Amino acid sequence: MSAPQPDAPDAAGDVVIIGAGPAGLTAAYELAAAGIAATVLEADGVVGGISRTVEREGWRFDIGGHRFFTKVPRVERMWHDVLGPDEFLVRPRRSRILYGGKFYDYPLRPAGALRNLGVVEAARCVLSYLWAQLRPPKDQSHLEGWVSARFGTRLYQHFFKSYNEKVWGVPATEIQADWAAQRIRNLSLAGAVRNALLPGRDGEIVSLIERFRYPLLGPGMMWERCSELVQAAGCKVELGRPVTRIRREGGRAVRVETTADGAVTGYPATHVVSSMPLGELVRAMDPPPPPAVLAAADALGHRDFLTVALVVPNERAFPDNWIYVHSPEVRLGRIQNFGAWSEAMVRPGGTCLGLEYFVFEGDDLWELPDAELVELGRRELAAIGLVEPSDVQAGYVVRMPKAYPSTTRASRPTSPCCGSGWPPRCPTCTRWGATGCTATTTRTTRC
Repeated sequence: MSAPQPDAPDAAGDVVIIGAGPAGLTAAYELAAAGIAATVLEADGVVGGISRTVEREGWRFDIGGHRFFTKVPRVERMWHDVLGPDEFLVRPRRSRILYGGKFYDYPLRPAGALRNLGVVEAARCVLSYLWAQLRPPKDQSHLEGWVSARFGTRLYQHFFKSYNEKVWGVPATEIQADWAAQRIRNLSLAGAVRNALLPGRDGEIVSLIERFRYPLLGPGMMWERCSELVQAAGCKVELGRPVTRIRREGGRAVRVETTADGAVTGYPATHVVSSMPLGELVRAMDPPPPPAVLAAADALGHRDFLTVALVVPNERAFPDNWIYVHSPEVRLGRIQNFGAWSEAMVRPGGTCLGLEYFVFEGDDLWELPDAELVELGRRELAAIGLVEPSDVQAGYVVRMPKAYPSTTRASRPTSPCCGSGWPPRCPTCTRWGATGCTATTTRTTRC
């Protein structure tokens, strides 16, 4: 263990960590290793955040699927310090795309795509790709233009458009190209072909990792154990403590307050580590930041998440860890098979399928009663030909607000550059809403 830095607090309670998800608990773990006891405040009644594992009647399922993979030795050591060798599985990665009633390997393999698409459509996709190389889309500032330039319009429509619009709830032309570049970094049609024909040569493509680690009882096991370890080291982990105010003096946080059941509890602080949604953090500051900062915080958006977990017999399950559902006729976006992640997650003879719906809090799906969401899941599994409604033995629903920060143009705060919202970088000054920029604002460039 390394010694605390000279400016580190020397008394328990000086460090307040907001959030008991992976970020907050890892911060507490590192501080505890340095001899610093922190107080962790979590608004929910469980630890783990979106990386929790939910248990219902002996069935375990994630909020999404959570692979553990890193190239950072320090992170790897921390994981193995928290969980023992028998508690950390190495799992093969298998996922496919379901589109038009057919399965496609992911990453795409030319032979399988040709067989499923048919010779005529496959030829059209190749011609569309070649055309994009000769005449790439003029506007590549959004996902549609960026992906079409690298895969061609027809492959974009088959394998990118529907799924991404389900995930983010807006047209693909409103999703930042910067986000696409981050998520499918180094991946192109040519790269996918090379990876299929010469496996092992594309080790730098992050999205194509073939094996990953996974806790025996799901990712929540990691953070439940981490919580136990930091508490044993002198930290406090307090659940059901939503942070409502952060008092500041002289530009520094001095006190964090929570409100629960009408009662306000204060925690003295010389240092604050926050993993709460950024907009809520800014709004909790007292005194408040300048109006421009508050406006920017209010403009930050989030996508919310519904998991409908359905129990089915093993013989009705698919072998994949997860399936991307690109079929536009259903609202379902992705399906996890948790028995394929770890057999310890499920009961003998069955498995748990996690149906994922990407929503906005308060919309029609979010407001549906659990029983109706379970019925929706039954119908949609039948509609895409995976499971008959009669095969579903039980169902459970978990709602996760503010699961993902929004990447859409509409979520960008008002720009001092042009005052009409923050879309992609300005084509003239190449900066995000740079003050003093004189570029002409149009709907095409959206400076």
